[in-house]
Amino acid sequence: MRRSSAVALAALLISLAPGCKTGASGSADLSSYVSASAPAGIAPLDFDFDGKVHLVGLVVSPKQPEYPPGTRVTVALVWRCDQKLDDGWLLFTHLLGPLGQTVQNLDASGPLRHRDGVAGQPLSPSRWEPGKFYRDELTFTVPANAPPSLTVEAGIYRAGARLPIIGAGADKDGRAPAARLATGAKDVTAEVKELAALHLPAGAVITIDGKLDEPAWTVAAGTGPFVDVGSGRPNAGIPVQGDARLMWDDTALYVGFEVLEAKLRGGWPAGAKDAHLWEKDTVEIMVDPDGDGDNKDYYELQVSPQNLVFDTQYDGYNSPNGGGRGPFGHEEWSANLESAIGLHGTLDDDSDTDRGYTVEVKIPWASFTKAHRSPPAVGDAWRMNLYAMKNNGGVAWSPILGMGNFHRASRFGRVRWSAAPPPH
Repeated sequence: MRRSSAVALAALLISLAPGCKTGASGSADLSSYVSASAPAGIAPLDFDFDGKVHLVGLVVSPKQPEYPPGTRVTVALVWRCDQKLDDGWLLFTHLLGPLGQTVQNLDASGPLRHRDGVAGQPLSPSRWEPGKFYRDELTFTVPANAPPSLTVEAGIYRAGARLPIIGAGADKDGRAPAARLATGAKDVTAEVKELAALHLPAGAVITIDGKLDEPAWTVAAGTGPFVDVGSGRPNAGIPVQGDARLMWDDTALYVGFEVLEAKLRGGWPAGAKDAHLWEKDTVEIMVDPDGDGDNKDYYELQVSPQNLVFDTQYDGYNSPNGGGRGPFGHEEWSANLESAIGLHGTLDDDSDTDRGYTVEVKIPWASFTKAHRSPPAVGDAWRMNLYAMKNNGGVAWSPILGMGNFHRASRFGRVRWSAAPPPH
């Protein structure tokens, strides 16, 4: 006799209790997660994975408007097998933030994916039978640093390939956005960074030698570790990391960078002028002196580990740029900066492991001819961003968060020019 959908659902819920059987072969008995019809009460979905598998619905428990950090959540995905898959196909599910960043990997979560004493996924898609429905239980805790929303994205993969989604909901990466959970968390990464740059103390001197060893640097305002430009969070997977410090006096702005990376690259002819330093290794300083972040009349300065300089001034966002072919901005403009490099490794030599490099820069205020007031007065605020770059990517003081490229001035941090620190 055919069981009703309600009875089938009850049987599936009972399967959440501990103590599922394990056969003599070591594979778990997961028959109670399999049914001949879709359970009643699921929220319907319709994601077609290459005509072979459908994601037909889900249940989120507990059901509530928001899932604050620390909340224990179960998302049950309901799959229907339409066509027998060959060997090797596995389930994957990721929690993604609003910018597509991975917050948590759930590939091994739930009874179909993990069971003690069983190698691999105990009931992977390759073992599914056509016409059957599979309840895929995923339980996780909303992390403490969760963004304002989390998207549960699921799919099926094998050895680097993914089953494509066809029709509605298509995703070039083979991911189905099954559920979106609001967390109510504040997105601290979206806040524009701020820094109070101290005036150089009376009688203090900074020598531009690439060492950052003067006493003044010990009291300079620091950015803290740079973050992923896209997510606003630390990302150790990016091959370059860094931080910076700022000071100023009545004649110049001083910036010191500490860059960490294992393979230092130069690669430019000695003395090259305005080479495209961002294509290899460099630090970058963006300056919008009006403080309004409107991208009008802003400056770009870069210094490479070879102590080469690229400096230019833009009228508007990425403009002029020669149709993307250059020249980029008004390259005839010069910052007239003084810079020095301290190498902690060997340029263009992979036989050793490098530790990075130090950059020390002095930029005369007189160079910022588009500024409303230069030098700035105590209390003025400029918009600036600082980057450590490698191969046209890198990390930033203030993240751009997908709102454009590294030139987006509305995402630059605010640097407020403060008075000198009191004497010791």
